[in-house]
Amino acid sequence: MKAPLQLFFVITFLGSVLRARTETDSCTSNLNLKAPTPFDTTNLQCLSVWDAQGFILRYVQTSTNIWSFILSTPDTNSYIAIGFSASGSMVGSSAIVGWVASRGASGGIKQYYLGGVTPNQLETTEPLSWLILATGSTGLFPAAPNYSLTKHLDKFSTRIDYSKVNNGSSQVINGSSSSQGDSCDSKLNLSIPLNFDTTKLNCLSIWNAQGYILRYSQTSSNIWSFILSAPNQNSYISIGFSPNGGMVGSSAIVGWISSNGVTGGMKQYYLAGYAPNQVVPDRGNLPIINNSTMITSQSSRLYMVFQLQTNQPLSRLIYAVGPNGVFPTVPSFVLMQHQDKVSVTVNYATGVISGLILNNQLHVDFNLHKALGVIILVLACLQVMAFVARPKKESKVRKHWNLYHHNIGRIVIILAIANIFYGIHLGKEGSAWNVAYGIVLAILVSIALIFEIGLWSKH
Repeated sequence: MKAPLQLFFVITFLGSVLRARTETDSCTSNLNLKAPTPFDTTNLQCLSVWDAQGFILRYVQTSTNIWSFILSTPDTNSYIAIGFSASGSMVGSSAIVGWVASRGASGGIKQYYLGGVTPNQLETTEPLSWLILATGSTGLFPAAPNYSLTKHLDKFSTRIDYSKVNNGSSQVINGSSSSQGDSCDSKLNLSIPLNFDTTKLNCLSIWNAQGYILRYSQTSSNIWSFILSAPNQNSYISIGFSPNGGMVGSSAIVGWISSNGVTGGMKQYYLAGYAPNQVVPDRGNLPIINNSTMITSQSSRLYMVFQLQTNQPLSRLIYAVGPNGVFPTVPSFVLMQHQDKVSVTVNYATGVISGLILNNQLHVDFNLHKALGVIILVLACLQVMAFVARPKKESKVRKHWNLYHHNIGRIVIILAIANIFYGIHLGKEGSAWNVAYGIVLAILVSIALIFEIGLWSKH
């Protein structure tokens, strides 16, 4: 029989008043603990396992059947936990929970079993690869005599390949290839358990240019469940809910897992403006249900899961993809400007979508461009309606109708040409687009002149 696996844990809190100063931690910084540890800390593997909460995990296989771990997190005056699961589910997993009160009045570390099935002794040479990380409510700690654990405030599920120093649910159980395929015709087959039924989800191919797939359903009268799927391009993905279709004033859910699985997280942001410092983390108007958020990478695609407690979600949605390799990080979690976005309107009942793709360069006031477009549309409709009210040739008002019809037609053409050039200017597409459109315009004008000359020659 194999020797049972033994785990050794050290949990550290950064920023505690037990330390002389507030500290940050990362895998690029040296570990400098003031407390002695019973194992060598110079050869520890390091992973940023949960960026959104600043969780850093270091580990090493000390001997054949002994693994040593150090979990580092910011001190938010709450307990922290790391669970080991055979399936990725909380039920049936075992967790190490640690806490130190912000003033050092109490502290401890205990193992908890998350019941639901009968625990079995596993004979294995390495720890379970599915990890569940959690943080508790502020100021609520286990206490004697029963050490009851209150429900976590937030959690994150991830999977680690201990041999490759790689984390994130991108480590697929069936070892599937790196295909980025997902569509509304394919069956959703996530390797992580969800707390709602995924068999009755509505599905929309929401942004073909970026491969975004949105699945959603109304789970109950006031709960809506969403799964956003997108290729993992080593950049963040986001979905924003807007009251008016614009970015400013909207609230967005942003998720990321790097392509190598080293970093990952998920947060809500409030978009108060276009500048990065006006995109505020952990703020927003979305009624996100506690413990409903999850992001995973599978078959080279990101799957971002969340639930909203609302009778009807906002129908104007804004999707974005971030710059390559740039993710929000502790402590500020600044969200860098997206590289592309699209704005759409969704009818949740019918699944019909409509929208306008807005390049990231259109951070300008294009109200004039829209106003000109509306004026052109109205005048064009009036031109068509004028045919219905056209008087006979012998009518005395015919010459006035001709004057109106011809001049309005010329105004529409002039405004349309000007608005197209103005749109090219707003898009900052450069002189190449102006020249190309100028050539097309010159050809159309030449053809019109030829027909006009032919018409004059007949008279």
